Order: sequence, then C-alpha cells, then structure tokens
Amino acid sequence: MFKLLCVATLAVVLTGCASLNNLNNEVSTFGPWPAERKPATFAFERLPSQQAHPEREQQLEDAARGALEAAGFRAAADANTAEYLMQVGARITTNDPWIYNDPLFWRGSFRYGYYGRYGRWGRGPFWGGGFGYYDNPPTFDREVALIIRDRQTGQLLYEARASNTGMSTAIAALLPAMFEAAMKDFPGVGPNPRNVTTQISKQVASQPVPPTQATSAQ
Repeated sequence: MFKLLCVATLAVVLTGCASLNNLNNEVSTFGPWPAERKPATFAFERLPSQQAHPEREQQLEDAARGALEAAGFRAAADANTAEYLMQVGARITTNDPWIYNDPLFWRGSFRYGYYGRYGRWGRGPFWGGGFGYYDNPPTFDREVALIIRDRQTGQLLYEARASNTGMSTAIAALLPAMFEAAMKDFPGVGPNPRNVTTQISKQVASQPVPPTQATSAQ
C-alpha cells in the first residue's frame, strides 16, 4: 500500500512538472498556400526597421528556425537562390492597470471602489490585505508572427501568429515554443483562433529579447 501511494504521488509530481513546461498558445493562420507547393529552401528577410537591431532579429530567426525545419523547410546556402523568404517578428503588449486605471487621472476625481473597498491606497483586498499594491497584477500579451513569401514573385503565401498571456515580459525562452505553435498545422489555415500547446525549451536564454513593439491597451 505504501509503495502504491509513493508511486501515485510521484506520478502527480511528474505530471505537475510537465504541465509547468507546457505553453498554451492562441494560434491563427492565413494564406493561399497552393496545394501543389512543397516546402523548400528559404532565407530570412528583414524590413528596414528591423535592420536597426540585428542582434534582436538574429535571435528571433534562430528561434523560428527549428519550427520551419520541422515543417519541411531548409535554410538556403545562398539567399539569392532560396525559393521562399521568411519574415519573423515579436511584440509584447500590456494592460497594466497601475498606469492606465489610476483614479487620480480619471477627470481629476477618485472613483470609490475600483481598487477594492477603499480604493488603491487604503485598506482592501490587495495581495494579502492591508496596504499594498493593486489587487490585480499586470499581465502581458506576448505574440510572434511569421510570414512566408515566394522569393521570385513576392507573393504572400502564408501567415502564422501565436500569442499567449503571462505575468512577465521575458519572452526569449518562450520563442521556440511559440514559433512551433504558429507552424504546427502548416500549411493548414483555421479555425482562427485555436489553442495549440507546445513544450518550452529547457535551455533558458540568459537575457530576454527586447520587444519590437511595446504598447499598452487602454
């Protein structure tokens, strides 16, 4: 009985560890990918604005490479002979209530009750009660996008996006799993959006990729 209990406990622990390594993504895919076309050689293409931060773009491209290879693409030895051009990007947005929902800036008047019973600065159901921070911590929407074009004609063939929400702007360790989710159903499109779960790489990058666009939802 004791052995069975230990085995059951270990199974629960291992299941919990595995779930912590899962990343739930909301994926949308679009594009008129011709049924007769097959994955082939590719090269990354950078917009002029992206060329200002080559180290950032290189990290994004490295993160997307595995997902592209899993879909059947392979890097071209010469970019001028590649059949496809790939563009990748990432961004982080936030709806942080600390900035935009402060009652001090609501037409010069305090609004009773938004931040708990006594507002933001008084008593109320904050983290643990008493004086403290706002009751709802900020969340961040993290998104990656990938576009595939025909190199010779410039025709847009496929667009894939994956996003998730978390309490951190750190995205570097999540990028491979996010691009994997974006390309998981290639060349299929829809239903949009849909949930795709992928595994986060155990090799955590030392520094997060700075977002290419950081905005705040109002």
